[in-house]
Amino acid sequence: MTSNSHAADPASARPRRFAAQGPLKGRIRVPGDKSISHRSIMLGALAVGETKVTGLLEGEDVLATAAAMRAMGAHVERTGEGAWTINGVGVGALLQPKGPLDMGNSGTSTRLLMGLVSTHPINASFTGDDSLSKRPMNRVITPLSQMGASFDASEGGRLPLIVRGASPSVPITYTLPVASAQVKSAILLAGLNTPGKTTVIEPVPTRDHSERMLKGFGADLEVEVQADGTRVITITGEAELKPQTIEVPGDPSSAAFFLVAALITPGSDVVIENVGLNPTRAGLVEVLIAMGGQIDKLNAREVGGEPVADLHVRHSALKGIEVDPAIAPSMIDEFPALFVAASLAEGVTTTSGLDELRVKESDRLAAMATALSAAGAVIEEQADGLVITGTGGAPLPGTRAGFEVATHLDHRIAMAMAIAGLASREGVMIDDTRPIATSFPVFESMLEGLMT
Repeated sequence: MTSNSHAADPASARPRRFAAQGPLKGRIRVPGDKSISHRSIMLGALAVGETKVTGLLEGEDVLATAAAMRAMGAHVERTGEGAWTINGVGVGALLQPKGPLDMGNSGTSTRLLMGLVSTHPINASFTGDDSLSKRPMNRVITPLSQMGASFDASEGGRLPLIVRGASPSVPITYTLPVASAQVKSAILLAGLNTPGKTTVIEPVPTRDHSERMLKGFGADLEVEVQADGTRVITITGEAELKPQTIEVPGDPSSAAFFLVAALITPGSDVVIENVGLNPTRAGLVEVLIAMGGQIDKLNAREVGGEPVADLHVRHSALKGIEVDPAIAPSMIDEFPALFVAASLAEGVTTTSGLDELRVKESDRLAAMATALSAAGAVIEEQADGLVITGTGGAPLPGTRAGFEVATHLDHRIAMAMAIAGLASREGVMIDDTRPIATSFPVFESMLEGLMT
């Protein structure tokens, strides 16, 4: 089932009530990191030769990236569970796709592939589901236009849109107006096939998977960190990428829901294996520890240039804190899970600087404020964050009979409210579990495995 199908057909929604079932116990390994999975396919498709990937996340978002790279000439093949081979075409050699590239629900696929296509002599049409088609793309259209690409977009810079690539493209120096790893990555990927030096200036650091992986594939990329923390990232095109063997670490955004579930469910004791702890992504772990969460990092190691550890997490008495907005970019996708933890903590948790959450798959601030309030949490929504007064460890009341929490086709809202249900008296009914498949198809079965 594609993302488009569950956006278009509400009659086939799969509602489900999630309720307390006792402690969570056991060991799990979450699927591969979504950010690294996307990039391993894209860069493998631009390298000449065979790239081998294990631990790939096989959710709908990543499969949309794989389908798009196939449509532009790369040979992308699944050889086993999480195991894929990619035979690339080389930088500059992408083929004209025969039809539209369906991005489903994936903003990452869309923005990064817009960057890739924009400096190749091809035109590509991008489509997506209802949720993705509401998301603004102007933040990538602006710098890519400066590099010479042109765009025919729907109103407000939204999908469906057509990218007309520039050849040759023009290198630029671009200062990010908003912290966004996707915009940074789109420009760097465009720079791969642009003669000269393309530079991105990043006043606030964001996740650096693109930089790590571009270097790993042999791109000429330099990162300079200035005294005030500003990062200046320069890539020299026209690059020749070399195929790689990649082991994708577990996705910290997926691990987040199990971390919080174990912390808030009495008696829980869980080990989450092989979690990526890239410092630009691991903000949630540090915030939960600051709230009193018992999280131990076991067997810390490095895999493919990325720090990894096993996380041992136990039920804990959490305390509310003021979350430093400077840490927000390193946990931007994990705030729905954090909001649930804060709802069960003692005292007040304050978050701010989260404007970015208003333009995710849904307006995640408004959606989570509404959803958690419906489950009995005490939430105050502000322009750029939530103020949450926790229960002090007492279960949430849960949703009333006949009421369904609206997930807005947003996988993270659905998973966050599922774990909220585990720490509630009456359970939490969500309107549709299908969006979970976009990023974490085995979430429900993995959660059930910890309850037995």
